[in-house]
Amino acid sequence: MTVIVCKGLIIGVVMMKVKRHLHHSTATPGSVTVMEGSRQIQQELCGESIQRFIKHPGSQLLPTEEAPHLREGEPQVLRNALVSRCLPSSQHLQAGGAFWECNKQGHPKPDPALFLNNRTLALFQRGLPQSIPCLPVAKLKTEKSHPTSQAGKRLRDTLDFVSNLALVAWTATRYHTGAPSTNPMNPDTPVRDAPFPVWSDRADSKSLFCGVLRCGLQEARALVCARPPPPPALAGGGGSGFYVSRAVPLLLAGLAAALLLALAPDALSASALRFTGRVNITVRCTTATARLLLHSLFLDCESAEVRGPLSPDAGDATAGRVSVVEMWFAVDMQYLVLELGEALQPGSLYELQLSFSGPVSQDTREGLFLNLYTDQGERRALLASHMEPTFARNVFPCFDEPALKATFNITVIHHPRYVALSNMPKLSQSEKEDVNGSKWTVTTFHTTPHMPTYLAAFVICDYEHIGRIERGKEIRIWARKDAIADGNADFALNITGPIFSFLEDLFNISYPLPKTDIIALPTFDNRAMENWGLLIFDESLLLLQPNDKLTEKKIMISYIVSHEIGHQWFGNLVTMNWWNNIWLNEGFASYFEFGIINHFNPKLPMNEIFFSNILHGVLREDHALVSRAVSMKVESFTETNEIDELFDLITYNKGASLARMLSSFLNEKIFISALKSYLETFSYSNAEQDDLWRHFQMAIDDQSKILLPATVKSIMDSWTHQSGFPVITLNVSTGVMKQEPFYLGKVKNQTLLTHNDTWIIPILWMKNGTTQSLVWLDKSSKVFPEMQISDSDHDWVILNLNMTGYYRVNYDKLGWKKLNQQLEKDHKAIPVIHRLQLVDDAFSLSKNDYIEIETALDLTKYLAEEDEIIVWHAVLMNLVTRDLVSDGNNHDIYPLLKKYLLKRLISIWNTYSTMIRENVTALQEDYLALISLDKVFGTACLLGLEDCLQLSRELFRNWMNHPENEIPNPIKNVILCYGIALGNDKEWDFLLKIYNNNTEEEERIQLAYAMSCSKDPRILNRYMDYAITVSPFTFNETNVIEAVAASEVGRYVAKDFLINNWQAVSKRYGTQSLVTLLYVIGRTISTDLQISELQQFCSNMLEEHQRLTVQAKLQTIKNENLKNKERSARIAAWLRKNT
Repeated sequence: MTVIVCKGLIIGVVMMKVKRHLHHSTATPGSVTVMEGSRQIQQELCGESIQRFIKHPGSQLLPTEEAPHLREGEPQVLRNALVSRCLPSSQHLQAGGAFWECNKQGHPKPDPALFLNNRTLALFQRGLPQSIPCLPVAKLKTEKSHPTSQAGKRLRDTLDFVSNLALVAWTATRYHTGAPSTNPMNPDTPVRDAPFPVWSDRADSKSLFCGVLRCGLQEARALVCARPPPPPALAGGGGSGFYVSRAVPLLLAGLAAALLLALAPDALSASALRFTGRVNITVRCTTATARLLLHSLFLDCESAEVRGPLSPDAGDATAGRVSVVEMWFAVDMQYLVLELGEALQPGSLYELQLSFSGPVSQDTREGLFLNLYTDQGERRALLASHMEPTFARNVFPCFDEPALKATFNITVIHHPRYVALSNMPKLSQSEKEDVNGSKWTVTTFHTTPHMPTYLAAFVICDYEHIGRIERGKEIRIWARKDAIADGNADFALNITGPIFSFLEDLFNISYPLPKTDIIALPTFDNRAMENWGLLIFDESLLLLQPNDKLTEKKIMISYIVSHEIGHQWFGNLVTMNWWNNIWLNEGFASYFEFGIINHFNPKLPMNEIFFSNILHGVLREDHALVSRAVSMKVESFTETNEIDELFDLITYNKGASLARMLSSFLNEKIFISALKSYLETFSYSNAEQDDLWRHFQMAIDDQSKILLPATVKSIMDSWTHQSGFPVITLNVSTGVMKQEPFYLGKVKNQTLLTHNDTWIIPILWMKNGTTQSLVWLDKSSKVFPEMQISDSDHDWVILNLNMTGYYRVNYDKLGWKKLNQQLEKDHKAIPVIHRLQLVDDAFSLSKNDYIEIETALDLTKYLAEEDEIIVWHAVLMNLVTRDLVSDGNNHDIYPLLKKYLLKRLISIWNTYSTMIRENVTALQEDYLALISLDKVFGTACLLGLEDCLQLSRELFRNWMNHPENEIPNPIKNVILCYGIALGNDKEWDFLLKIYNNNTEEEERIQLAYAMSCSKDPRILNRYMDYAITVSPFTFNETNVIEAVAASEVGRYVAKDFLINNWQAVSKRYGTQSLVTLLYVIGRTISTDLQISELQQFCSNMLEEHQRLTVQAKLQTIKNENLKNKERSARIAAWLRKNT
């Protein structure tokens, strides 16, 4: 049972029951491992953390009164060793001249490079006493004789600090030696008694103990190991540090949990909300063990009991007890370790009962967190959970891994004013009175299906809902009361049921839960989460505002809701074995977003939308030798920070693109048939990538129409097990096609490359507009005679039909020439998606030195005839870049580019500007226009098209005079920006007032960026000064200065402001944010002189490691500028020739 307490009030209680199988080491509890000076043992204990302790012992400090104490005489040995060996004679002292590296204020300064993660660094920075001196060796020797001097006092502080370290270090030995509870520093001082020893190594005592060994302590040979030896690794498992953590040696057969929460408005102002509770876990032991490991982080465990063996027939009443002789935390591994008085018996059932407490997060949305918001003019709060990927351990001790599935029973006790939601429907509800006479509501939920801990969820809120029944199952959308009253949740409700029904029919597998709750949180950094039966969204991604009619918001909500519902099959029903294959969840859920939207909106151009939303972004980021593979070895992703980093474009966008490619070279029928078999086979279980390939192979083997050049596994492993993607080049004169990895800048010396693998590439293609048969490039080069064309005929060839293949396409000069000729002759003969593809591939290839920039530019000559706005969007995204139109050294390009583009842009400008003026509602169903108009209109204004500037003035002034006349959303960014750029203080002050009165976060960010568009340096300086003093701006930290630096005028204003206001900016944002800001500003500056000025400034103001980082980045910018100048000169020459 768990109780959450704040200001003496019960905030909540958790109670859980768990069943799981046990795999464990047979190590004897309390066994002693003698340190014989073995280097191997030191390495096992220490690893990389040794050097952290030696250089930064402050990171290991624990309060003396909280440390258990040691056997008599031991700490003096250690103290003498530390003082006599580590300080005066250490090589670190002799070489470095200081105990710690000092900062400019004379305080100890950590080197971030020595810390495994930012959290460890933060612990060190909080724990290190600033009074500890940085004393050179000479001073340590000479100042011993001056105990009354200031320096002598500082030395005594140092020695006291070392003594405290000695106490903490030797604490590590007590629990395996039966050391008496005496304080050897002061034997007369009584120590705190406990029912059994509890050791929390929050300050990384593993590193501390190993640091002692490295101090040259000869007596270390007689020390006992600080921790028992780790259990053996499980087959196929990974680990994340000292112990093997791929699978804690327990397998849950079932889990039941009860969470009791009370939420009172007067508790919301508490600075530190906490919860306490108890979790009951039933396990089946499969191997004799006397050591149990559970995941636990930021939790204080107050007691632990083990009951059993349990008798299934006789019930729990007859169960005995297994003594817990020790409980301690392995913080590096995020483990709670229970040492038992006797080994558990294989085949027997046991129940673990643990009481614990922990913090409610207020700064992050991890574990159990608090959301504050305003509803109907009142300040409100809610509690919600987010467990993925490894945050369940922040809420209760558990087996927090995706393959360790269990059932959950959850009960919540909450204030009667609030409603409690969880994965399953409510089973019962009753009233409970506490010792103070306060009444609470007890809500118990039905048992969940078998599922991983990351899907467990609960919310306690004061919300309203709307609902409907779909195929006998309830669907409810929960949101703020005013949002429900305004109908903001109606759209989400209307699409949710049909999406569930579509996927049930597609896979022939019914959604197994009896209900679905979808809740919109005021703030949810994770965007959306697919918890089984309780989906959580940021409200900006679920609720449709009345003014969202002319936005892509409906489609966006549809995509995100479809994605999370897709997870109910991919991830919830069938879960990957480990996080290294998270793409099996996210990639397929992302792919099916588009199948779902296409089903309900068949008129939408899905190939173009997939390119814009998914493919375009990941092709820009995924490069061989730089990116990671989609699926990697388990051991590559075992640390929690490594797992967090897997939720990226590679997992989502590349995963979806590979699923789409797989579907395209099979066919939809085979693709869905294989997935049905896969989902049915592994329901309520876990799967590896090879399991998926096996079911696709079975589907292929059951038919004879589709023939593949290799097994599905061989084909797809070539895409999932290596990073990047290929570029294929077709020589149309010879029909020779070759493949090579796509690099950021083509590597001329191929011998330097280590990326030697090839891909098995499916190639759908067309010739003269007619689709041809699928071919395969399964080696580095191959001849395709059917693709040959000559210079004299009018043939043309395009590879990668509909851009279903995850690669870029290059042609020889003749191939590009033929395509350009066709565009100028009749561009409609080439489908829209391939006009997009040609532009995007050509500019990307030219930027990375695969083809000349002139080849890409030639493809734009026909644009006066192009009436597809999405193609224009692709052209302008590639051609109208900051380094071309905003470069101080490129004044000759701007008039040339202006003349060239406006001549071709005017036709499509007239089409859409007329629509904006006369019939703006016509845009409502034009999704490609909604996502493209911002770039097209922005470019028109940037190039000085007078009608664009005039339209901006008209719409902005009309809005100022009549705020009810909203600016059309597709061009709102442009109108706001140019309204400010063309205005003065009046317009800027008006926008600031609108900002201050607005409560919608998305709109506030939009307004804040628009205020940076002013061309008046005085206004921009006022804006930045306002931001660092009395800033009401809520968008992230230094974004005001970054936004100002993004404009032609603002780049120099921002640089000068940063230099002139360094201290004030540093005080507000911190040095690390300033390092990032310097780099951002550096990227906006194109002259070497300006960058050199920044470099000189960094040399004077930053500490060495920061200075080196920034200097390296600024030098990279200089190198990029040199390349851009060469590219710009060639573009200018081409424009002169073709304008």
